[in-house]
Amino acid sequence: MRENQGNIVNEKVEYNHAKLWQIACFPLNNLATNIFMFLMMYVSYLAVGGYGIAVVAISTIITATRLFDAVTDPIIGFIIDKTSTKIGKFRPMILLGYTIMVISLILMYYVAIGGGTVTFILIYLVYIVGYTFQTACTKSAQTCITNDPKQRPLFTRCDAIYVLGLATGMAMYVSNYLQPKYGELGVAAMQEFCFTSIILAGICTILAIAALWQKDIPENWGLGGTKGPAIKFKDYISVLKDNRAIQMLVVSASTDKLALTAAGNSAIMVMIFGIVIGNYGFYGKLSMITIIPSILIILLGTRLAQKKGSKKALVQYTWLAILFAVLLFLVFIVFDPTKIGSGLLPTAAFLIIYCLFTGVKSISSNIVIPMIADCADYETYLSGRYVPGMMGTLFSFVDKIISALSTTIVGLLLAAIGYKTVMPQVGDSYTSTIFWVSMITFLGLPILGWIASLIAMKFYPLDEEKMREVQEHIAEIKAENAEA
Repeated sequence: MRENQGNIVNEKVEYNHAKLWQIACFPLNNLATNIFMFLMMYVSYLAVGGYGIAVVAISTIITATRLFDAVTDPIIGFIIDKTSTKIGKFRPMILLGYTIMVISLILMYYVAIGGGTVTFILIYLVYIVGYTFQTACTKSAQTCITNDPKQRPLFTRCDAIYVLGLATGMAMYVSNYLQPKYGELGVAAMQEFCFTSIILAGICTILAIAALWQKDIPENWGLGGTKGPAIKFKDYISVLKDNRAIQMLVVSASTDKLALTAAGNSAIMVMIFGIVIGNYGFYGKLSMITIIPSILIILLGTRLAQKKGSKKALVQYTWLAILFAVLLFLVFIVFDPTKIGSGLLPTAAFLIIYCLFTGVKSISSNIVIPMIADCADYETYLSGRYVPGMMGTLFSFVDKIISALSTTIVGLLLAAIGYKTVMPQVGDSYTSTIFWVSMITFLGLPILGWIASLIAMKFYPLDEEKMREVQEHIAEIKAENAEA
């Protein structure tokens, strides 16, 4: 292995090697959209309190709009693949996406309060378009940042740590600041939440664009700027039909996403920590306690991905996620949940297992993002087409159709236990029904999702050896085109 003008040359493959700061900053694009995602996890509180929409109705609306989101994905992916400007393919799309989201959020959270259901839906649809533009670039632009199999897992490392830190910060922000300040998660609290999210996401977006500045060039697109087969919209069908890697990754990630989105729903967190445990403030503190052990687990997991490939890391950490989910459930059964956070033994047992659970869950859910870049390279290997936008949004299309059900699942479960016109609030009376709905959603659904993921990985072809073959084949085509 040797250096060659900033790239890494390894036998037959000249890898597009990224600088450390570029690898560290580009995942901030995903963090930016995750900031907005965390904000919108609480949008039901805004819709119920600010627009007068019933709980079940808003759950159904969000599900329907996510289906719209899924439909827009292939269109936006096609636009990205067709885009080539003086400032690149991906940077304009990131900036456009952020701008659309900011405008729509200002309208939704400040200008149009009290505007009714139709107004809320229309603004939400505009927000979705912006969100899709920016998130699509997280998946697709990885292909031009680096194709080095030793570097791509570093995206997961940075991304998982960032998202974990965000989850920690948001949990503390909501449970230890917003809720005590306003006394409830109402319109005023949501407006402050919105303002904070816009500022933080803006900073992350700027840094992500900076990371792409030297990388978002034709030389790093597919076959090195050489035109492959013409890209047509109907190619989505052949890609989904013939690319086994993206098929299995979609199954793996979408089942996980369905379960984890439902498990992380704000109402479920309120029920578990604010009602079952009876100490919502512990939720924010818990995130601070678990962050360091979780980061250590993330470092170990991404190191495994660098050595053995992303597929092996995903499988091993999915098994561990199932194990710790079962153990965490046993903690709730064996101990009195109200003693978690106050009693020594139940708190210690909960903290140890929750730390491990959070860490392995972060690996199993975040490792799929660089695997999308592997699938995009695999498509170039199979057909010669460079379609990262299509690949990323095709993935999102199926993923969102399935995961859109999560909000409806939570809404129906809440309605079944009496929350039809109001959302669960801290201090609501505890019942065994609330306990079991919380456990099924928080731990049961993820276990089912991870089992489906393990089955899908049995048929996923891109192990370490296959990815080496893929990159060698692409390198050979580049060399032939350069000599022609």
